[in-house]
Amino acid sequence: MRERSNYFPQEVIDQVADASDILSVISNYVHLERRGNTYMGLCPFHNEKTASFSVTPSKQMFYCFGCGVGGNVFTFLMKYENLSFPEAVRQLADRAGISLPERELSPEEKRRISRRDSLREINKEAATYFYHKLRSDSGKTAMEYFSNRQLSPETMQKFGLGYADKYSDDLYRYLKSKGYKDDLLRDSGVISFDKGSGRDRFWNRAMFPIMDINGKVIAFGGRVLGDGKPKYVNSPETEIFDKSRNMYGLYLARKSRRHGIILCEGYMDVIALHQAGFDNAAASLGTAFTDGHANLLKRFTSEVYISYDSDGAGVKAALRAIPILRRYGIAAKVVNMTPYKDPDEFIKALGAEEYEQRLQNAENGFLFTVRKTQERFNRSDPDENAAFIKEVAALLLTVPAGIDRNSYMDSAAREFTIRREELESGLIAAEQKASREKGRDRGTYPDTVREGQETAPFPEAGASPGGYNRKSRADEGMRVSQRLLLTRISEDPALYERISRWITPEDFEEGMLSTVAEEMFREIKEQGSVNPAQMISLFSDVEDQTEVGKILNAQVRGAEDPKEQRKILKESLIRVKQASMERAMKGHVPDPLNAVKTARAQIEEIKKEFPDV
Repeated sequence: MRERSNYFPQEVIDQVADASDILSVISNYVHLERRGNTYMGLCPFHNEKTASFSVTPSKQMFYCFGCGVGGNVFTFLMKYENLSFPEAVRQLADRAGISLPERELSPEEKRRISRRDSLREINKEAATYFYHKLRSDSGKTAMEYFSNRQLSPETMQKFGLGYADKYSDDLYRYLKSKGYKDDLLRDSGVISFDKGSGRDRFWNRAMFPIMDINGKVIAFGGRVLGDGKPKYVNSPETEIFDKSRNMYGLYLARKSRRHGIILCEGYMDVIALHQAGFDNAAASLGTAFTDGHANLLKRFTSEVYISYDSDGAGVKAALRAIPILRRYGIAAKVVNMTPYKDPDEFIKALGAEEYEQRLQNAENGFLFTVRKTQERFNRSDPDENAAFIKEVAALLLTVPAGIDRNSYMDSAAREFTIRREELESGLIAAEQKASREKGRDRGTYPDTVREGQETAPFPEAGASPGGYNRKSRADEGMRVSQRLLLTRISEDPALYERISRWITPEDFEEGMLSTVAEEMFREIKEQGSVNPAQMISLFSDVEDQTEVGKILNAQVRGAEDPKEQRKILKESLIRVKQASMERAMKGHVPDPLNAVKTARAQIEEIKKEFPDV
């Protein structure tokens, strides 16, 4: 079941929303220009050159016609700042000077919060323990290791570097003396248990505390001292540590005044770069770069400099990261570190000034991908050259259509001596192939109505073009009709009086559509109007809020003409009633025969109501 926003009383949430003008809030993040009754700007949630992100002050809502993200002021902060619903309410309440009541937590909520706090305390205690061990007599070997890596005392302190003693239960005994129970220690990530006996996960290792974005220690990385295996050991994932959603050094890098984020592979690379003055460096944590990392980075930057190892593994990792970053609207550039392997070696050999020069000359991620692709082909061979051009065309499909794609096409043609006409021809072939494969995968022709983008030609009621999967197409047409109808009613509540004799919340598909219809119709009956932003804040989950925003922003291209609008309204009403009739035929209502009879009669009434369209 979808989660209602019951953390604070609804009247308090409404008070905060009323005091938080969405135009004023979003203008702090996005440059907006007025266009009639709305304001437009470049969407902060996907990469685009032409503004498709709209803010409508009268609705207190935002919506992007490019990627389909929409909602109210809470939704925006939740997505942009990666906040929970309560955190977004608190931030806006602070901004507006509103004091929030402290809600009485349930016993389960208290237990969960207390448990997570305790796990953070254990990791903090472990970090303090490791820190002091490094600076004790037993930590001399680890101190020599860090000193040999040319780290200054100030850098070691900045990153909280430490040492795990050579005894395998040293930390366990220390934490037990602090009163921590075995069940918490088992789940903290720093202690493991074998046959009931507690053992340190890290021993005889140089220690690297891992902090979350707020500077709280949530995990560790440990490098073996000597020739033991494995070389590095990381904390396992816990209730407070998700390695795909946290990055080493990002807590510090996000405060940097330097442009962009330098993306590295290892702890020492990050530390060496910070010590050399590049305090915008961060690294993923013992895992490949993920969507979670990109989603985290987009909060702080629109450009990333990939500074991975220059060996084959590093190149492959960079090639995987580039399209992920692009999906989140982050421009990627690749730093060339040859003849050295990584940033640490590079800076030790050539210094910070030369690294700065390499940053300035970093290669565009797309062109880097094309160059690495070219290395696999002998372009003097006509067949291999044609195959190379075909692959470049396929790569262009990953770039958003429009100005971006044209610019990348021009650059690729120029940099790699390809005739633009060949690329254009290859791109058309690649698009056709992708369309065929999409149709086979989904059992239908590529959608006219794209998910998350209700700006498509309105399909005729009952239409089922040859070759389409009829059921899939009809289902999507029905959902579009329901969204369009709810959008029209939210914009013109008086319309509800005209159609309420035919339409009820039960006519809408179960789930969010039915929930929104029920709430909308109730508001109109009680208040005579609809508050879209308030309706969105009934839900605390950002995806639910986005879905409501999508429902209330459905549009159809070319529907500005009043007669066309009446036609769309008629089509929508008929589709909604047809869907109700189909559900009744399947026995999904108490009295199916009467329900079918009633729906048929109402469809005829609708046709008579709109005889001229």
